[in-house]
Amino acid sequence: MMQLPARIGKYELQEFLGGGMSHVYRAQDTVLGRMVAVKILTEQGCADSEAKARFLQEARVASSIVHENIMNVYDFGEEGGKPFIVMEFLKGQSLRDAIRNGAAGNLRNRLTLAVQIAKALDYIHQKKIIHRDIKPENLQVDQTGKIKLMDFGIAKTEGMQLTRAGFTLGTPYYMAPEQVLGQQVTPLVDIYSFGILLMEMLTGNKPIQGETIEKIFNKILYEPLDMAPLQEAGVEPEVQRIISKCAAKQPQDRYQKLHDAAVDIERYLGMQGSVRNVTTSMPTMGSQVTQTPQQPRPATPTMTATRPTSGITPPSQPTQGWQPTMQTQQVPDGLPGFVKALPSGLQNQTGVMIVVAVGVLLIMAIAYFVLSLVL
Repeated sequence: MMQLPARIGKYELQEFLGGGMSHVYRAQDTVLGRMVAVKILTEQGCADSEAKARFLQEARVASSIVHENIMNVYDFGEEGGKPFIVMEFLKGQSLRDAIRNGAAGNLRNRLTLAVQIAKALDYIHQKKIIHRDIKPENLQVDQTGKIKLMDFGIAKTEGMQLTRAGFTLGTPYYMAPEQVLGQQVTPLVDIYSFGILLMEMLTGNKPIQGETIEKIFNKILYEPLDMAPLQEAGVEPEVQRIISKCAAKQPQDRYQKLHDAAVDIERYLGMQGSVRNVTTSMPTMGSQVTQTPQQPRPATPTMTATRPTSGITPPSQPTQGWQPTMQTQQVPDGLPGFVKALPSGLQNQTGVMIVVAVGVLLIMAIAYFVLSLVL
């Protein structure tokens, strides 16, 4: 680790953030004034030609990628014989920490993060890049819920060979069977790793575990994926199906593109959202429903029944005190008093209109008779 503060190029190193074969520092770009992260290959790494080649390959690969869910690489170079990469300084925490402390949220939030990861991986696959090291430590979650894929240290581009003979690159728990066997890798190894990662995101535990590398590899190659933890976590069958299809042991049985897995997850989330909206719009047991007062309707002849005060449910057969009666329409008090003198059949709105019409006709007839006498 370098003595701080230190300087490399135009970047002032201010804080050591961690690392192994390479060290990562929080730094200040003294020209642009922005905060960045600088990854510097250690002396031990520089002495290893394979490690140095992978480091430079990461710089070239990552700098060619622009995606909202992939960490940005701004610059790279070499100073004093040490290559360095200048990256976006990410705030937040690793997905590993977010899973452990609950910051990843509920199942729906975790599936939303998974969609972002799938889209990022599908993007690099379209660029003929295979990440080969998908794990929670290589994903960063910020405070807004956005996730970023990082660390392309062992990423493989089309036509590139960096793996030593007899040596397998990747993190054992997330490696696909063909990766374990040292066979030619394709984007399908990232799809397998995504399935294992997604299962861990939803259960909180690694699906593949073992005390030794041999036991871990044996589980990857020969033992079916145990879905019981997903069931215990309340994960629905559709999500279990998506995970099983991603993490199938045979490459041809997996999703062939992570775009399709992302679509299936989004479809599931959409269906759950629709169910949630319908459920929340309906009153639940024990809740009070407030109704908006309705305007009084015009009175019409209706059949009413007088129920006994001692019971809630009316008897199946009519009994004494429970007889249906016909309720006739009552004349509103606001109508002229002469209406009440009319026959009962005309004591309504229709009757009043008839009486008025007859009265108008009589007045017109009298006026016509008077005028004819005068003329």
